Amino acid sequence: MSASNMTSTHPAAFSLMGIPGLEHLHIGISIPFCSAYTLSLLGNCTLLFIIRSDAALHEPMYLFLAMLVAIDLVLSSTTVPKMLAIFWFRDREINFYACLVQMFFLHSFSIMESAVLLAMAFDRYMAICKPLHYTMVLTGHLITRIGMAAVLRAVTLMTPFLLKLFHYCRGPVIAHCYCEHMAVVRLACGDTCFNNIYGIAVAMFIVVLDLLFVILSYIFILRAVLQLASQEARYKAFGTCVSHIGAILAFYTPVAISSVMHCVARRAPPHVHILLANFYLLFPPMVNPIIYGVKTKQIREQVIGLFLRKDV
Repeated sequence: MSASNMTSTHPAAFSLMGIPGLEHLHIGISIPFCSAYTLSLLGNCTLLFIIRSDAALHEPMYLFLAMLVAIDLVLSSTTVPKMLAIFWFRDREINFYACLVQMFFLHSFSIMESAVLLAMAFDRYMAICKPLHYTMVLTGHLITRIGMAAVLRAVTLMTPFLLKLFHYCRGPVIAHCYCEHMAVVRLACGDTCFNNIYGIAVAMFIVVLDLLFVILSYIFILRAVLQLASQEARYKAFGTCVSHIGAILAFYTPVAISSVMHCVARRAPPHVHILLANFYLLFPPMVNPIIYGVKTKQIREQVIGLFLRKDV
């Protein structure tokens, strides 16, 4: 990039490498990426349409699901279209401020998704452990406040726009498919210790704290289920949690795998870590509609009815 395109503090644009070491496979890699993104768009948009159009689904469980679906749509749409442009057209340049916006949406909406999964665990706790208080506690007003709190926490914790204060003297090339926080920080000069520690601390705080409360909720849920008189009642009560447990596993399992790989395989080729990071972005948005569509009776019936009406 020429000197005329540089300012005193940052380049006018960054260049995204894609997947370093696998440039010759970009076209092949784009096929599963595009397929996963297409499935996530179709599945999540269908879920949103069904929840919005059916008044019977305007209950706390499904309203939280609508939040989760909307977050998944933003997460995948923030990164995948640019990745496909890199793979197909070698369109690697991204404006500096567009890079910061992408980074902000990516990390803040990941934090929001964790908060919504925690809220859904609270919903299941109230439905099974405190059924008489369920409708009195989980009102529309409280659901709105929970959603606003999730957004406020994410925006407060993620402040990547501070990165523009750095002087970027290590070149404009980002060794990644998208503007990942740590990949951008590596290009900055000066003391980036705060950003490194802060990024790790936020990730650990969110994952550990939210997951701890989710596990605690399910300890109480399991105890309440085991106290039910009949096996059929126990099966039915716990069956309402299966979809949520699937969504939790879809979100946290890639995070755990990526964290373990960073610890035990630091010398692994960069493309291994980048592929794992992409898996984390693509997997939950793709499987969540399948999990809820298959396991939730009300949604399954609505999906079947939707396609039957089209056939008629």
